[in-house]
Amino acid sequence: MAKPVRVRFAPSPTGPLHIGGVRTALFNYLFAKKHGGVFYLRIEDTDQNRYVPGAEAYIFEALEWLGIAPSETIGKNEKFGPYRQSERKTIYGDYAQQLIASGYAYYAFDSNEALDNLRKEEEALGNTFIYNWHNREKLDNSLVISTEETNKRLHEGAAYVVRFKSPVNETLALHDIIRGDISFDTNVLDDKVLFKSDGMPTYHLANIVDDHLMETSHVIRGEEWLPSMPLHVLLYRAFGWEAPEFAHLPLLLKPVGNGKLSKRDGDKLGFPVFPLEWKSAEGISSGYREQGYFPEAVVNFLALLGWNDGTEKELFSLDELVNAFDLNRIHKAGAKFDPEKNKWFNHQYLQRQENHILAETFSKELAAKGLDCPMEKVEKIVGLIKERADFVSDFWSLCDYFFEAPTAYDEKAAKNWKEDTADLLQQLITVLDGIADFSSLQIENTVKEWMTTHEIGMGRIMQPFRLSLVGALKGPHLFDIAELIGKTETIARLQKAIQTL
Repeated sequence: MAKPVRVRFAPSPTGPLHIGGVRTALFNYLFAKKHGGVFYLRIEDTDQNRYVPGAEAYIFEALEWLGIAPSETIGKNEKFGPYRQSERKTIYGDYAQQLIASGYAYYAFDSNEALDNLRKEEEALGNTFIYNWHNREKLDNSLVISTEETNKRLHEGAAYVVRFKSPVNETLALHDIIRGDISFDTNVLDDKVLFKSDGMPTYHLANIVDDHLMETSHVIRGEEWLPSMPLHVLLYRAFGWEAPEFAHLPLLLKPVGNGKLSKRDGDKLGFPVFPLEWKSAEGISSGYREQGYFPEAVVNFLALLGWNDGTEKELFSLDELVNAFDLNRIHKAGAKFDPEKNKWFNHQYLQRQENHILAETFSKELAAKGLDCPMEKVEKIVGLIKERADFVSDFWSLCDYFFEAPTAYDEKAAKNWKEDTADLLQQLITVLDGIADFSSLQIENTVKEWMTTHEIGMGRIMQPFRLSLVGALKGPHLFDIAELIGKTETIARLQKAIQTL
């Protein structure tokens, strides 16, 4: 590529980071790493009215947890700092003045009340009010009033905004990496506000100035910013700067119905839309981390929302994603969010985890229940039951019988208890009691040899045996269960089942 790749994620600290924003960050990260470039993060906090305490820290923590932290940001390799827009606000006024001096922008003194009245008048006629070429020379701005009057008002501290002067009768032929060639009619563009008399820029001016000064090569952002593309390209042109390349990502869509994925969808269907838990006055919103998702699984399923590598492959490590990633393989259409598929991804990653790592996590839950179990035993249990789990939080319900004897028995299974079952299980106790090496293989060989010698059918022993140990006809290999709970406990559970059933 002609110039070094530098891409950015530029969130606003107005609340928790939505999973759609996470995907934008991920795609920027993958693109930068693929091309040996830089992925940096800039906090766009010029709208102080919407600033939410804690939101900025949340953004950084979320990206760190996911393993896609920026290589350049606040307090880290600050080559083009500051990386908070609020700390850069002194520079934007000069750029606004530059646009005014070159005729690409103008002062507008229209009051909010006057503009509201104009909007209502247009709406009454069935029209939409747009401040642009067809009415700007009839309104209260420096295109209409004299230079002397303009300077007088500015000197007296009159409230104003600086508006961009959109060109007339021009068709902008633009290119988007994902969407191809796009054209815009400048006559339908409004003269956007770039700067306000309180000294703060709007998103549009600050964004363009910062992207230029920070040498951004590609702007990879959500589809919702596509309507802003013509203004941003025009601003680059007005400044005489080379515009970056643009790529507008498809929306993340609701799992059911149409429209953009929202927090409401997560609340309604019971899945997170935030990477981490978020606490606010409105309550607690769950996060993928707190629900037990592996960060690698979250990255994997997000990468495949709107992109694929052209194959049927679904499981990718982060390095594999970097190697395979290509902006040209991102789809234009929105990507349906599938919570059940996301669970499938987590299941796959859980199976790949080393048993000792899962056992360490599960041991914390056991300790909270007052259970002190040797790590070696926990590790063996995890190895037996993990294939049935999507999350570590599923483990207890899958293996509680390893730690606690059943207090009740599945009624349907108990109906298979025959007249001679108690007598047979009493004989089984004698067989088990005589086994010196109480290992799974030895137990299995001894019990099967006994059944064969006495011509006892498998179903007459194995089902009630399992029911006695587990309380239901579920669980891994029966003799593995017996080994792990031990001879004494195995016999005790058989005796209790005989007395109960």
